[in-house]
Amino acid sequence: MIKKFEGKVVLVTGGSSGIGQASALAFARGGARVIIADIAVDGGEKTAEMIREDHGTAIFIKTDVSKGIEVETLINKTIEANGHLDFAFNNAGVPQGIRVPTANCFEEDWDRVLSVNLKGTWLCMKYEIQHMLKQGSGVIINTSSVAGLRGYKNRPAYAASKHGVIGLTRTAAIEYAQSGIRINAVCPGWIHTPMVEAAISQDPTLEAQMIAMIPLMRAGTAEEVAETVVWLCTDAASFTTGQCIVVDGGYIA
Repeated sequence: MIKKFEGKVVLVTGGSSGIGQASALAFARGGARVIIADIAVDGGEKTAEMIREDHGTAIFIKTDVSKGIEVETLINKTIEANGHLDFAFNNAGVPQGIRVPTANCFEEDWDRVLSVNLKGTWLCMKYEIQHMLKQGSGVIINTSSVAGLRGYKNRPAYAASKHGVIGLTRTAAIEYAQSGIRINAVCPGWIHTPMVEAAISQDPTLEAQMIAMIPLMRAGTAEEVAETVVWLCTDAASFTTGQCIVVDGGYIA
């Protein structure tokens, strides 16, 4: 089996479950050394253990991506342990807790969602880019959403945060294109993840409503998104930067 990422180091935030976990496992299968960051300790440790049980290399570092000092420490520990950082998948995110129209959104809910989804992505990029500039190369993938490409009724904070991730991705991609750093985003649609399962538990009719709007007539899997993330880090995507790759079964179309 060809290990296309042999000798490479990848950081995955939000790696305790869902798309983050699937991506960490996919990178590890390709031979990469994986650093998993998450605020959820049990899930993060489980992902690292899953990789090690499959003869891969992985460590977990508890990190709240909304706090600059914790993100800086995460990146420094990664560099100290490995000497370099080749790929970063900034995937940590939270849903909007209460589904309400914009005028009824709670300030604390707004602050929480924007702090993790948008500020957290920016903080990770800030410290990742600083080290990638020193080595003259690197690939960064950010998780946005189809909610970052269109309006998302009763999710004003979530939609705003995911639109922001796309703007941040495109801006940084332009800024660092000539420094050997490629920066893209993935925009998942209706994907079976713990976040989606939680939404379905609140409204059992939601899944059928969403699937009816997907041309492929099914939800996606975390592994399908992970394959896109991994591809963006390969040489096959060497001319791809500043893009927002939609993985949604045709929903946006």
